[in-house]
Amino acid sequence: MTGAKVHRMTNHPSINHPSYFLQSSFLPGDEELFFTSYRTGTAQLFVAGFPDGTIRQVTEGAAVHPFSACAHPEGDRLFFVRGGDIWWVDPKTGADTLVIRFSDSQLGECSLDRDGEWVCAAIKQGSQNGLAVGRADGSGWRTIPFPRTVIHPQFHPLEPEWIEFAGDPAPRMHRVKRDGTAMECLYIHSNEEFIVHETFLGSTGDLVYVEWPQALKRMDWTTRTITGIAEFHESGIHAWHIAANRTGTQILCDTSHPDRGIFLIDATSGDARAVCRSEASNQGSQWTKSRYALAADFEIARKRNLSWMETPTDTVYGPQWTHPHPAFSRGEKLITFASDRTGQTQVYVAELNGDRATSYAKL
Repeated sequence: MTGAKVHRMTNHPSINHPSYFLQSSFLPGDEELFFTSYRTGTAQLFVAGFPDGTIRQVTEGAAVHPFSACAHPEGDRLFFVRGGDIWWVDPKTGADTLVIRFSDSQLGECSLDRDGEWVCAAIKQGSQNGLAVGRADGSGWRTIPFPRTVIHPQFHPLEPEWIEFAGDPAPRMHRVKRDGTAMECLYIHSNEEFIVHETFLGSTGDLVYVEWPQALKRMDWTTRTITGIAEFHESGIHAWHIAANRTGTQILCDTSHPDRGIFLIDATSGDARAVCRSEASNQGSQWTKSRYALAADFEIARKRNLSWMETPTDTVYGPQWTHPHPAFSRGEKLITFASDRTGQTQVYVAELNGDRATSYAKL
């Protein structure tokens, strides 16, 4: 479609996928990437050389949370979740260390601050939801309660004392300081305004998010002013999972309903440049709608532990490994994505072509 070179990194009859779209799956230098695979029977972490190095297993034992892994900025540790535990593992030796344990709990995906000093994760303890936050060395941990399910906590890239997170269901966007103070909702909206996949717009410090399936928008972190980046109704290019580059000038996204592939969107003009196809199945009945799921939509999915991301039988938002979740490499000349185009989800890497062999379409 674009002339981009795409590498298929895995070829095993099991589920294999990169980390979640909020994290780069590449280690520093872009010569190795980590991914989750079920090839041993449970979700474990593996590292592959790029473009054609060997694959090695780096975790074993109890299953890891399949979308929890994130790399320390120095690349010497991969942080991940097992049940109510946060661990880190050396991606070269496989030696692992327990960071913190929360008994009778379930944790969500990990997130590190810009220096790799602080870690946060969503937590569910019995009927109590919230955030867990503390230092990567295992000290200073606390829980911050929240009345609804918490997903996708992220440290602010410029002000790491702040954590942005999503509440499920609406209203979605919230922030709190890592000491548990200054909790606030950033934008009041109802279930009819389907806000998803918010993340930071690189070093601008602002937020960028999808109003599904209408538009891509930006929120000023300080004033909360919302501005439009791109409207989807004319082109039919529906940005879905999004990831910004470090400078906040470009936004990487997959698309759905229809799936037109993976795109780069200019954060100022809204122009979109096609990267490649994904041909993933993009499962989930809710993505045909423009509102959050209601109680009636969750006959099966309401049995989930923490969020829809962890429920294999969830047909509302879909098994997450059927979604591409594109993310930049560290050097931002490559992207990772998942696709089940061959019947089982595999890990792919696409080379970004710059302005060659591509064309822009106004969203």
